Amino acid sequence: MLRRLSLTVRLTVFFTAVAAMVVLGLGGLVFAASDQHFVELDQITLQDKRQLIEHLLAHAQSAEDAQARLNEALNHHHGLSATVVTPGGDSLFRSDGFVPLPQVPALSTRPDTESVLELGSPDGRALRALLFKARAGYLAGDSLAVTLEMDTAHHAQFLADLRWRLTLYALLAIVVSGLLGWLAAHHGLAPLHSMRARAAGVSGQQLSERMPVDAVPVEMAELARELNRMLDRLQSDFTRLQDFSSDLAHELRTPISNLLTQTQVTLSMDRDAATYRDILASNAEELQRLARMVADMLFLAKTERGVQLPRQENFSALHEVEALLEFYEALAEEKGIRMSVAGQGDIQGDPLMFRRAVSNLLSNALRHAPEGGQVQVMIDSTGPSTDITVENTGEDIDPQVLSRLFDRFFRVDPARHRSESDGAGLGLSITQAIVQAHGGTASASSVDGRTRFTLSFPRQA
Repeated sequence: MLRRLSLTVRLTVFFTAVAAMVVLGLGGLVFAASDQHFVELDQITLQDKRQLIEHLLAHAQSAEDAQARLNEALNHHHGLSATVVTPGGDSLFRSDGFVPLPQVPALSTRPDTESVLELGSPDGRALRALLFKARAGYLAGDSLAVTLEMDTAHHAQFLADLRWRLTLYALLAIVVSGLLGWLAAHHGLAPLHSMRARAAGVSGQQLSERMPVDAVPVEMAELARELNRMLDRLQSDFTRLQDFSSDLAHELRTPISNLLTQTQVTLSMDRDAATYRDILASNAEELQRLARMVADMLFLAKTERGVQLPRQENFSALHEVEALLEFYEALAEEKGIRMSVAGQGDIQGDPLMFRRAVSNLLSNALRHAPEGGQVQVMIDSTGPSTDITVENTGEDIDPQVLSRLFDRFFRVDPARHRSESDGAGLGLSITQAIVQAHGGTASASSVDGRTRFTLSFPRQA
């Protein structure tokens, strides 16, 4: 049930509950303090009268003198009555309107010290009584039993009126606090409604919308920044996906168009067996290119989903690189390119995937190195990672292009013409994906006629 309530309602209920506890607690404290104050006032009054009675009795010369003194001192106090009983049980003095209370125990059974009792009269009145013993000046040794009664009706009436007023104030304060709490929560959460409205406007065609960081409270600013960073990532990924879809359609269109054109031309008239064999061989090459492209795309899709390395073992990077240089030796001799390797280091990962990554770099370096140029592989394991750097001589790459070299289907040639290579522009993307699957990074630089591609493999994959 609580989960279905809006945040505004939850904050309002919480604020109202806190306000109710504060107001009710304060009201209860005021009422208790007032009640205790009246108790103390009554006790002080009773004690004052006790001292007056003791003084009057101590200076009384006879019973008649005592009666006269007590009658003059006590019969004119509203709400206060007293009775004085002799040791023999006779009444020496009784105020007008004094009502004997049956619940008052016999004074003979009580201690010598005075006692303050909270009593109720037969007619329903609340009384506060003080019982004590006082010595009379005209009696030798014996004490008189004195009972003082104070009617607390006026105090009770005041407390009842105070209780009603406090209750009314508490109800009004709780209602007002609830309204103020709702207003505070509603206005405080208004930036969330603004953020929701902006988020609702985000779509595949409108990814430029951002959250208002400066227009929201400090507590929501970090949330707005995180949402903006998320939207930046989404916009970047969506843009890359659009570019990838366009590039993929372009790359698939060319071989499919070639296949379709050759097939239609072949079927337009009868040809000899040799012509059919040549056309089928050409079609087979295009189909092989398509098959390689599809395989590469499947591999990249798996790496983006966090594919696990097929094998993990510790192997020598120098040994794998030397095997690759031996494989490319014939192509390098044909172009007069000198190849070399320097350094050594171990890598924790899959040797076959490592070979494929470095092979793509070597193939790319041999393709772009001029005749008589140089391709050098450097292995450095002095840092926290093992770095494999493939460097070739040749023209520098435009710095604006370097950041896109690892994008899918990207070629430095904007016309997308294939040179002597039949690649689809996926080699460097696959290389980067392999390094990332090992937990490493790939980077490129091109200055002073030397182009470098560096693969950093962490010591532990």
